Amino acid sequence: MNSLELQNLPEGVQRVAAALKAKNHPHPPVMLDDAARTAQQAADALGIAVGQIAKSIIFRRKEDDAAVLVITSGDRRVDEKKVEALVGRIGRADADFVKAKTGFSIGGVSPLAHAQPPVTLVDQELFRFEEIWAAAGHPHGVFKLHPRDLALLSGAPTADVTQAVQA
Repeated sequence: MNSLELQNLPEGVQRVAAALKAKNHPHPPVMLDDAARTAQQAADALGIAVGQIAKSIIFRRKEDDAAVLVITSGDRRVDEKKVEALVGRIGRADADFVKAKTGFSIGGVSPLAHAQPPVTLVDQELFRFEEIWAAAGHPHGVFKLHPRDLALLSGAPTADVTQAVQA
């Protein structure tokens, strides 16, 4: 991606592209024709399984008002009790909190390039896949990566943070 192409992208996508480039990540963000505000919309647009979408879920840690980012597989639900056991008590984060802490709007929260570094956990369920896609700072922006890249790009540990799958 050249600098002219980069200038035409939304500001959040530019931040993500710069962070990816700085870490020598081989896949720059791509812009989808339609918004992918949900994991299902992103999977449909990319022609992949919904589990291959790395959802970025933001919580508010109660003790210090820190943002807690849980990067989870698109076909899983976060188990808040498991997250609390790792990071302390958490609560829901509203759109204003998410925007203030991450610099991104809900529906486009990237796993990296946040305004303020969050406490981050990577869902072990993402490792079921060879290739995953994550939001790139805008509801139309996504980028491709391997699950192991999430730990390298975010510096976050892998953890069991999802609810048990119903058979």
